[in-house]
Amino acid sequence: MMISTRGRYALRVMLDLAQQNTDRYVPLKEIANRQDISEKYLEIIIKVLVQNQLLAGLRGKGGGYRLARPAGECTVWDILEAAEG
Repeated sequence: MMISTRGRYALRVMLDLAQQNTDRYVPLKEIANRQDISEKYLEIIIKVLVQNQLLAGLRGKGGGYRLARPAGECTVWDILEAAEG
C-alpha cells in the first residue's frame, strides 16, 4: 500500500503531539516548525484529524491542538484512514 504525502504528514503530526506528552494545546505554528511542513498544508490535514476525533482543537489565545485520546489508543490505521479518506 502506498501512503500519500497527506498520510505521512498526518502520521508525523500525531507522532509529534504524542511525543510532546502534554495536555496543553500546541499551536499549529509550533508543529509546522518542528515538522518543517507549511502551515497552510498542515491546516488541511489537522482539520481532517479533528473531524475524525483524533485531535482536539482550541481557538484563541492559548489555543492549538492536542490528541483527543491517549496516544496508545490511536492506531496507524485510524490516522491513515482519516487522512486518506
